[in-house]
Amino acid sequence: MNFIQTLKIALRALRTNKMRSFLTMLGIIIGIAAVIAMMAVGTGASYVISQQIASIGSNIILVLPGSTTSGGMRTGSGGAQTLSSDDARAIMAECPSVAYAAGTVRTAGQIVSGNMNWSSVVMGGTPELFEIREWPVVSGRPISQEDENGALKVCLLGQTVAENLFGSADPVGNIIRIKKIPFTVIGILDRKGQSPQGQDQDDAVFVPLRTAQRNLVRSQRSGIVSAIIVKAENGEVIDTAESEIKALLNQRHRISNAKEPDFSTRNLSEILAVAEQSSKAMSLLLGAVASISLIVGGIGIMNIMLVSVTERTREIGIRMAIGAKKNDILLQFMTEAVLLTMLGGLIGIALGAGGATAVSRMLEWPTMISFQSIAIAFVFSGAVGIFFGFYPAKKAAGLNPIDALRYE
Repeated sequence: MNFIQTLKIALRALRTNKMRSFLTMLGIIIGIAAVIAMMAVGTGASYVISQQIASIGSNIILVLPGSTTSGGMRTGSGGAQTLSSDDARAIMAECPSVAYAAGTVRTAGQIVSGNMNWSSVVMGGTPELFEIREWPVVSGRPISQEDENGALKVCLLGQTVAENLFGSADPVGNIIRIKKIPFTVIGILDRKGQSPQGQDQDDAVFVPLRTAQRNLVRSQRSGIVSAIIVKAENGEVIDTAESEIKALLNQRHRISNAKEPDFSTRNLSEILAVAEQSSKAMSLLLGAVASISLIVGGIGIMNIMLVSVTERTREIGIRMAIGAKKNDILLQFMTEAVLLTMLGGLIGIALGAGGATAVSRMLEWPTMISFQSIAIAFVFSGAVGIFFGFYPAKKAAGLNPIDALRYE
């Protein structure tokens, strides 16, 4: 008996008991649909995180000031004013593994344009900051070194600030007031979206660092920065760059081996890589949990196939009596089991894809259905049929023809 005949007989047997066949497939359908939907949600989450990582920039090291002690109480990182613009320039000039370094200061203020106003973050930075953040200007021009050297009152607007102050109008060339000080808008930055911490990166105004230090941020010392953002030449030398920065700042700040540094460094690439790995682990966990229902569905198929063997004992005896071999009977029942699981797998894939799309639309959460996840789910459904269908098929093939013919 060839495979085509076996397949026709299997389809006829499944059509004979349509409801039972559907209920048998139900566990597989639910399992495959759950696996596809969960993996789509998990992959979407990984994509969101990777986009947020890309929005910050690559190969970034953050240098923060140290802490201060007052009345026995120690503040956290950033409590002291220990970093300066000169430190940032020295890092870029003297650390071979560093591509760019930019000192920054940060404050908050009310931004006013005509009769419109908006509360936002104001960042002071050198032109290198936008190279580090990989943040282009989509309208107007970027902050130049001349703006920085002259401490000119010019600014760049993030998309959120521009929309809330000017709507759809082009703000370039307009005057806004930051803490009652007039600034000329020279450009609009490209949209960045949310940071991994959930903050709107586009809700910010950027001004030259010296302008911010002189006009917007009060400091006990001139040239003080709240942080230095560094970009390594590439991902392979980021650890080397971090070591070079520490050695240079220890030398500049006269920090001996016995003395605690007055600064700290953070490798953002490592922190964000951990976040991405956590997302992937969660995606795999969701897929593993959903796969349990596939095992349950496989057990259901085995039970139904055992019942089918019992019900069709006389049929098996007749086939053996007219010349069917044990391998023919084995193939017959294996084909039925695999057909059940693969049909259930196809239906489950369709439901899983539809469910993932529904989740994406209702919750506005990106879901990504990959061909790889569909292929794995389909192959796995077939493997479940082979694994759980083998025992009933073997039992059917092992029946004695005479006993099978006598069975009532």
